[in-house]
Amino acid sequence: MKKILFAALFLCISVTMALADTVSIKQFTIKENPFARQEIAIVATDTAGLVQENVSGKFAFTINGFDNELTFQSGTAFYRHKVQKSAFMYIKHKNEAGTHSGLYYIYKRGDKLTPLHISWMWLVAIPLIIIFAGYLFKRFIILAVIVLVIFIYFNHSNGLSIPTFFESIFDGLKHAVTG
Repeated sequence: MKKILFAALFLCISVTMALADTVSIKQFTIKENPFARQEIAIVATDTAGLVQENVSGKFAFTINGFDNELTFQSGTAFYRHKVQKSAFMYIKHKNEAGTHSGLYYIYKRGDKLTPLHISWMWLVAIPLIIIFAGYLFKRFIILAVIVLVIFIYFNHSNGLSIPTFFESIFDGLKHAVTG
């Protein structure tokens, strides 16, 4: 009887451990890699922006359209590709909680990298402001078109393609609606 009771207790404990809550990444940010020059680190954060040090293991990310498996240790993973010049970086992580993404502009000055998060609202607001200013001041419509073309060229030459531009906007809208 004791053996059956012990076996049942052991089975209950092992099932409970097997069904334990898995660690998932819901938010992340990128920073300059402190250990390597011209590389970035992806940091799993919570809603307050604090590092989630319990995140460890391999997680699938899509960076600028390429699938990467990043190894997290204490909430930080290192992206082992050198950043040669200032560029946009669109990072997306998909898990059971949904898709989490972010658009960053990596500003390179000398050997220092400065990641700047770009909100989807700015991607919508800047072209709308240019179009509205051109519409408001009919004399400057040609100037507004030229500025809009320069804006599109700057984005494209720094790695932000039109599909990525719209994907970033739609992901932001989806997260704004669903919370």
